[in-house]
Amino acid sequence: MLRSMLTPNSSRRPCIAYRPIRPSDLDALQQLHLDLFPIRYESEFFCNVVNHHDIVSWGAVDRSRPNAQSDELIGFITVKTVFARDSEISDLIRCETGKSDQTLVYILTLGVVEAYRKFGIASALIREVTRYARTISTCRAVYLHVISYNTPAIFLYKKLSFKCVRRLHGFYLINGQHYDAYLFVYYVNGGRSPCSPLELAVCVVNYLKASFESIAGRLWRRDERRPWRWTKCKESCGLIAPPQSKRNLSMEGV
Repeated sequence: MLRSMLTPNSSRRPCIAYRPIRPSDLDALQQLHLDLFPIRYESEFFCNVVNHHDIVSWGAVDRSRPNAQSDELIGFITVKTVFARDSEISDLIRCETGKSDQTLVYILTLGVVEAYRKFGIASALIREVTRYARTISTCRAVYLHVISYNTPAIFLYKKLSFKCVRRLHGFYLINGQHYDAYLFVYYVNGGRSPCSPLELAVCVVNYLKASFESIAGRLWRRDERRPWRWTKCKESCGLIAPPQSKRNLSMEGV
């Protein structure tokens, strides 16, 4: 198997390099997906990856391996760009009014052969994607799905500041059995989620506060325009003005 061939030299740390996936990687890419994932991908997917048909990819290679092996894939990540309005997470993205061209980057597959794990390769591949997403001015987020039992992947995405925003029940069907998935999002270029319940509550409080202050201000101005009624002071027989009505003050820190 390809996996058994890809064993780093135990006496030194591998020299990992990253590059786009090429047509010459087709066989290796197919074998890696077969080794690493319980889900089977169609041949069209791999052709689109290696020929860059609507899919962007990065491959990891170990330059410290001898001769031709130094350019064989030991890790990969594949992504595609989608319109935010057409995505399954459109409700989780705060879309700017009048801008219908906002996009998202979706991570399709990510894998590293077992012998090369714990070298930071998966983290580096994900960072390649987030850097790429930032270069797209219309992009607002990177998102992906993780099967619920893949604890290492869940920990990795949380460590890289991805937000777990939703649990999808029965998202995956593998060998006749349904598995849940977690949806993770990483916002870029000023992208953010719609108002949270707390943000919504703060907005309501601020609106009520502003309305109260506006009403109080109108009452104050109306009171100022009212003519004073002068009365005689019994003790001094002078003329005094009654004290002005106090302005209603809003409570601070609500």
